[in-house]
Amino acid sequence: MVCLTFAATKSAHACCAVAAGGVPVVNADQTVIIWWDKSNQIEHFIRKASFRGGGESIGFLVPTPSRPQLEESGDEAFRYLANITAPKRFAGGGFPLGCSVAAPSNSIQGVRLIEEKTVAGFDAVVLAADSGKELIEWLRQREYVFTPEAAAWAQPYLANGWYITAMKVTKDPDARSKSEVSASALRISFKTDRPIFPYREPDSRIDAERLGVGHRLLRIYFVAESRYEGRFSPALQWSGKTRYSQPLQKDQRTNLLQHLEMPESTGPSQAWLTECEDSWPYGKAPGDVTFTPSADQGKLTRDLSAVGKSFDPTLLALIGVFLARPLFRRRKIRHPEVR
Repeated sequence: MVCLTFAATKSAHACCAVAAGGVPVVNADQTVIIWWDKSNQIEHFIRKASFRGGGESIGFLVPTPSRPQLEESGDEAFRYLANITAPKRFAGGGFPLGCSVAAPSNSIQGVRLIEEKTVAGFDAVVLAADSGKELIEWLRQREYVFTPEAAAWAQPYLANGWYITAMKVTKDPDARSKSEVSASALRISFKTDRPIFPYREPDSRIDAERLGVGHRLLRIYFVAESRYEGRFSPALQWSGKTRYSQPLQKDQRTNLLQHLEMPESTGPSQAWLTECEDSWPYGKAPGDVTFTPSADQGKLTRDLSAVGKSFDPTLLALIGVFLARPLFRRRKIRHPEVR
């Protein structure tokens, strides 16, 4: 009997960070859902956070071009989309800073606290600041632990009037000896003239090396009115590859909105799902990824060749053995004197 085994790819959802006491924390794999409502120019950015590294609590920063709304979203949506885009021949199985527990702090001139709330297991604050230095000082007084690169990372966003959402999640007391920290899926909704994935992050190569992490996969499920593609700039293509692109059926759209805990009236009424994968390197990126309608509006479906890494390489050898056996047996019958 020959067994064909296809291993399902395990996705975690993480951010590069440092935890309290300088313990390194980095992004592992990350999966996000971007729902783009073009008519209202609203991006719904959904991610489920998971971190690799030590420390009792971890936090991260997310830049948005307008004031965000923060809501808990459904974890089931990630599994639902994975089932939609899986090959049909078989069933397949940001910008963080570490922090300790926050304490009330004095106000810092140049930093404005816009909102503070607890959502999806996070303690979250929405901030506006005049400079990265002032932002980091505000976070420092809240007992966040961070790298010096954080201020430089934040400065381009602040210079353009963006908001910064700082979030933290604390390990469960029973899981503090484990290296992974998780929280429920979080939805960040904001106005923007073009959908964006904040790809830039502080340089985490040293922390990744300390943790022995060399590779990670970024997966983006992008929902809009048509097929979209991502680029760093008009002249610089993003390294992500489109693996699936198909219109969502009416019932699929309804089910997905229910999983995301979003109203049925959320646009577009006729939705198109595109899935992209990127071998997201640790280090400095050339910019953030923005999405625009693709020149190629053709449909694309995954097939077995898209999951080649899950294919057992011993299968070919086994097939060869089974094909060779009848030939060998016939040869023995023709030449019985051969032992």
